[in-house]
Amino acid sequence: MTGTGEPVRAWADRTSCVQGGTLSFATTGLGESAARVVVTDAVSGRTRLTARVSGPEWTLRVPEEWPSSLYSASFDVPGEDRPTTGEAEHEVWFVVRAARPGTGSRVLVSIPFSTWRAYTHAGQPYRGLYYSEQHDRAARVSFASPGGGPPPERWEEGLLRWLPQAGYDVDYCSGLDLHGGDELLSRYRLLVVNGHDEYWSMEMRDSVEAFARRGGNIAFFAANTAWWQMRLEDDGRTMVCHRDAVTDPMTATDPRRVTVEWSSSPVDRPENTMTGLSFRRGAGAWGEGMAVMVKDAYTARFSGHWVFAGTGLADGQEFARGALGYETDSCALEWTGDVPRATGTDGTPSSFVVLATADLRHWRDYGQGGAATMGVFRLGAGTVFNAGTINWGKVLAEDPVADRITRNVLDRLGGTDPGDGWEVAGAPDDVHALAVCEGTLFGADARGRLLCREPSGQNLPWRVIGTAPGVRALAAARESSGGLPLELYAATDDGRLLRRDPVPGPVAGPDEWVEVASVPEGTTGIALCDAGVFAVTPHDDTLHHLSALALSAPWRTVGDAGGAVTLATLNSRLWAVTADGRLRTRLPVGPDGPATPFTDGVAPGPVGCTGLAGRAGALYAATAEGPLLLCRRPALPAR
Repeated sequence: MTGTGEPVRAWADRTSCVQGGTLSFATTGLGESAARVVVTDAVSGRTRLTARVSGPEWTLRVPEEWPSSLYSASFDVPGEDRPTTGEAEHEVWFVVRAARPGTGSRVLVSIPFSTWRAYTHAGQPYRGLYYSEQHDRAARVSFASPGGGPPPERWEEGLLRWLPQAGYDVDYCSGLDLHGGDELLSRYRLLVVNGHDEYWSMEMRDSVEAFARRGGNIAFFAANTAWWQMRLEDDGRTMVCHRDAVTDPMTATDPRRVTVEWSSSPVDRPENTMTGLSFRRGAGAWGEGMAVMVKDAYTARFSGHWVFAGTGLADGQEFARGALGYETDSCALEWTGDVPRATGTDGTPSSFVVLATADLRHWRDYGQGGAATMGVFRLGAGTVFNAGTINWGKVLAEDPVADRITRNVLDRLGGTDPGDGWEVAGAPDDVHALAVCEGTLFGADARGRLLCREPSGQNLPWRVIGTAPGVRALAAARESSGGLPLELYAATDDGRLLRRDPVPGPVAGPDEWVEVASVPEGTTGIALCDAGVFAVTPHDDTLHHLSALALSAPWRTVGDAGGAVTLATLNSRLWAVTADGRLRTRLPVGPDGPATPFTDGVAPGPVGCTGLAGRAGALYAATAEGPLLLCRRPALPAR
């Protein structure tokens, strides 16, 4: 073996290439020596190629049969004891993309090359983007330079290794491929963001958000996501991140692109509008404090949600110990007993449903105290799940609950088990009638009580606010509908139509409910639409109509009820669920209009539905002895 020489350094001209394509590499430090390169599939661990390299340049021709995956090319000089650098600059990491995106898998996993590059040469003057307060940190770093592989902790590795072992065949891309990635993303149903994906360009974020709004889904098994905005220059070969609006020249010309935190001025685009969560409310343990990661766990807050199906968890139980760290994401929460709810004051979407939490305020002893939150929400027509921690993949191999949660997310959002369009929005109860009025969801239960709660997907408890004796069905007019005041209507078992102020508390005065008319015998569902009261009577399958402006007039028959047992108004239409579990809809045409039969909706209806209510494009359903259910898009097919 010859003596120690100069370290071998290498880099590629891009972070990804397509199956059957080529990737160009450059090396330094070889001198007259011939080098060896070993190309390894980093996910499977399989060596794909060993080749001889002579000269400072080498071109890899990727065989078409190589799977889409994350790869590493390691350069060395056989027979020579060459030193290696702390940044492993003899290794080059890259992704092989599918030649026909989305044909072999509908799941796309992104590799965070921008974050890997940002952490390369941290603390070295004018070479690394870190650390923030250093005056001589770099503002521009090149992807066409040595280093830029995963950090020593390899946050992404756990999930990447788990995926094939768990039977998931997925495609891979570089995070930089999402920069203007609309066409690529359009071929997939689910984008997986994994580990530590901290640096995003505006074009990356625009493409991912547009993907979700069109109906694509996103799973963030990650944290500290999209914390910094960066820019790509030199045809994507250079990453720019000043981390300071004062020194960034873009401040004067295009404030949207200034390279500061996404939530900071002048960008003012909080990352949690895309991810649901943010490191601003999260926790961090750094240096020696990272040992705390093995001690903390999540606590389940909504075990009835589909994300927890098959886990056996109950609310209040801990799970995924060791998955939290070294940075976590959270959001502003308020609590009703043991049930948290996202307030939305920090940019988290109103549809966000909290699934699990961890109180990590004690992490301030190791870095940043805060919390970790797991949740799911709607972004346009798409669904977004967020695990809220960088280290999620660490426990997948040995934690059956984390394994099951990950499978549930991939199966539901990836399309192999998309569900029926309905999800649990509350614990099982005996509420059998529903209506939404003035932003409040009202319910009547079998004990003759009137209850209320916020209309959301969160498992919020009902609050008793009054009585509802013998109430069989509830309804309310839509805002600005035919000049009607916003009031709560109820149909009783003994045939009365009642009216009440829609206040989420006791009604002042001697009479909580005022009788205003009768309802057809056997009425099980009522709805108000286009200044009319509609009622269904299942025993004769009839839909009835009464003018809400002339409640003393007789009811008139509109036509058949299409098998409906419940009735609600949503988006100026009537919606109904049948006894055999079909969701049906029709326009609110009265007896003087043309015949308008019920037609089936796209989503099914819940079997055993006893009450139905609509608000903001979503339907809520009460089920016999079951939980409150929510269908967020009844007019669209489930993805």
